[in-house]
This record gives sequence, C-alpha cells and structure tokens, in this order.
Amino acid sequence: MDIDKDKLISFIKRISEPKVLIVGDLALDEMIYGDAERISREAPVLILQHTKTKLILGGASNAAHNVSTLNNGKVGVIGVAGDDYYSELLFDTFDKANIDCSKIVQDKTRKTIVKTRISGSITTSITQQIVRVDRQSKGPISAETEEKIIKNIEKVLPDYDAVILSNYHIGSLTDRIIEFTTNLANKLGKVVVVDAQRDLSSYKNITSMTPNLPDTEKSVGFEIQNDEDLKRAGSKLLAETNAKAILITCGADGMFVAKPNEDYTKIPVFNKSEVFDVTGAGDTVTAVYSLALAAGIDPVYSAVIGNLAASIVVRQFGCATTTVDELLKAAQELKI
Repeated sequence: MDIDKDKLISFIKRISEPKVLIVGDLALDEMIYGDAERISREAPVLILQHTKTKLILGGASNAAHNVSTLNNGKVGVIGVAGDDYYSELLFDTFDKANIDCSKIVQDKTRKTIVKTRISGSITTSITQQIVRVDRQSKGPISAETEEKIIKNIEKVLPDYDAVILSNYHIGSLTDRIIEFTTNLANKLGKVVVVDAQRDLSSYKNITSMTPNLPDTEKSVGFEIQNDEDLKRAGSKLLAETNAKAILITCGADGMFVAKPNEDYTKIPVFNKSEVFDVTGAGDTVTAVYSLALAAGIDPVYSAVIGNLAASIVVRQFGCATTTVDELLKAAQELKI
C-alpha cells in the first residue's frame, strides 16, 4: 500500500484527543524474578533467591494502560475484581497508570484475575520463565454483578468517545453486557471496537474488531493461506457483524483491513527489528486503532498507526506500552 507520511504524522498527532472506555476481563500480571541459587533438598526443583516483583496491567487492563500512555489518562475501565489482597494491588496499579477504575464492581464470590509468572536467571544466561500460576474464577458473573456493571456503563459511556469490548472469556463480558453496551454506544454515536478470541460472529453492529489470524480461522471455519482467503474471511465477518471494518492481525505478515463493498488493504510489517516478546502486542494494536478511529481517522490509516505501535512494543519484555512521541519518531523513520 502507498502511505502518505505527512498524512500519517498528522493523524498520529490526533490520537491523544479521544476518551476511551474499556469494558472486559481486567487482570493483573505479577512478575516475580529471582536468581537460581541451587537445587532444593526437599524436591528436585530450583531454589530462587528473590530479586524483585513487578506488577503490570494485563488482559483488558493492558489495553487501558496503552490508551492511558497515549491520551494522558483520558481512559476508564469497567469490569469485575474480587474483594481480596490482589484487588488492592490492581486498583493501586490502575491509579499509578492514571486510569479511572472507580466503576469496577467488586464481587466477593470471585477472584481478582491474576497471572503470576515466576522467572529465574543465572549470571551467564538470560532471564527465563519457569512457571505461570493463574488465579481466576470460572464461569460467568452473577446476575447481580452483571446489573451493577450495566448501570455503571449507562452512567459513564456518554462521557467517552469510544468503547473497547476486551473479551478474554473469563466471564466478565456476558451476552447482555455486550448487547447493552453496543446498543447504547450506537445510540450515542460512539465508536465500538471488539477484541475477542472466539464467537466473533456474535458481536453485532460494531465499528470494528481486531482478531488475530488463528482466531479468525476458528471463527470463519476455514484455513487462511493467501490473500484471497483473507478477503473471504474479512467479507464473512463483515456480513456477520455488520461492522464498518475488520482488522485482522497476521503476525509477521502484517495486517489486513476489510471494508464493505470488497474494499481490501494489506498492510506490511513496519520497522522490522528483533522481536523480544509479543505479549500484549494485540492489546496495543486494539488500543491505538480504537483511539485513531475515535479521532475520525479512516480504518486503514488507523491500522497503520496500530502496526507502528506494535513494532515498538515487541522490542520490550512483557506487556509494554508506547507514546505519541515514540510513534511520531517511528513514522518519521519509516522507509516507504
């Protein structure tokens, strides 16, 4: 595709303006690091000497963090947390990231979603993850919690320009919440972007969605091997969701944007570099893409900006974020 660099730069300068609400599975990533000291006498396992613990916003929370660093904190989250030790850490991490978490519903019957990654290293090697421990409640939220979330969405959505439905399928986004949020957003003229891993056809009358290639294949029911398959998949999702655009992320092969009337655009990977970690890159794309759409930028250039953002965060370990200044620098250095 041909990219007008001046237009791209002018668009990037606009993405800090919109306000975005994220509704979904809010999670905390607990990163525990230690130095491998010796093998335990109790069992054939490593003993790590703890060096540090780092708390990072994960799941739908990571999308919110990405938005916050780009629009100076004009972002809010709605979801569920438990009434436990980790809920306090989650709220504190949101506050430090300049994210409004005042409309999160606390449910004593559910666990705060936490993914604990324990990593170790020795002086002659890189840090490597040893084990991951997930804390979460299985099954959908209760009808009482669902009602509280809907009331909070009804109360605050008018104050935002866009809403992201971030579904990690841990139970926070019920069918009723999805339908209510979409209908209200459309009534208010807000942008609605879906980031989900399955059941893509169940989202109706949205602005856009950002599935990756494997999730797209599962949803459309066929393998995607070439551009013609991408076109067929994009058209199928457009017809099923009545979306204005579909953005399919294709990993090392870039991105693909499908719009109605067989309007297709293939976007290559920009500023290729060594990839350290793709964790959370999809959240970054969704956050940047949604901000751009809310700023009135067309889906193709919105995807290009999201592509640039992904090229920045994959150079960092763990869920990472980027800034408008970094995006502008990447756009100026872009080789077209």
